[in-house]
Amino acid sequence: MSTTTSTSTTVITRTHTATYLAEAILGTISEILGHLGISLDDGPWDYKRDASAIAAWIEEESLREVIVECHQPDGTVDPVFEFPVRFTVDAIGDAVFTTSTASLAKYRAKITKAPKGSRFELFCSHRGPHSSQPGWSAGTRASTIGLQSSAFGTVASGPHAAAAMRYLHKPKNS
Repeated sequence: MSTTTSTSTTVITRTHTATYLAEAILGTISEILGHLGISLDDGPWDYKRDASAIAAWIEEESLREVIVECHQPDGTVDPVFEFPVRFTVDAIGDAVFTTSTASLAKYRAKITKAPKGSRFELFCSHRGPHSSQPGWSAGTRASTIGLQSSAFGTVASGPHAAAAMRYLHKPKNS
């Protein structure tokens, strides 16, 4: 009597996680900017270049966070979105990718539209040494003093890393 045995092995690499998280972060940014009424043409957006750089920094574990500043025509910077990245050591079997799109839809309802003529700036901060990436250079962020911070929670996660989101904005009574 003959017996047939099948096996399957799944390998999730840091590259898979890095690519997944970079795309989730940029997809979330794209949705938020669309909701705010800010065109992707009104900022330094190059999806392929930005996804490649962010994925590289996630893979090398140097990325602290991705930041989007919304610059209003009067010079006010409001709102600001921060996407901190957390790195983990996963146990075998934790190879799960998740994205919180339903939660983002509920949260997006709390974000008010930006004035016509607003534009955005994209920044990344790092945990220390990091590779240089095409199209990216040092920049100076606007001050967030006086902005109120609300935590969204996890935007996306995968083996080895997760990305969350914070929304910084002027308090309603100011």
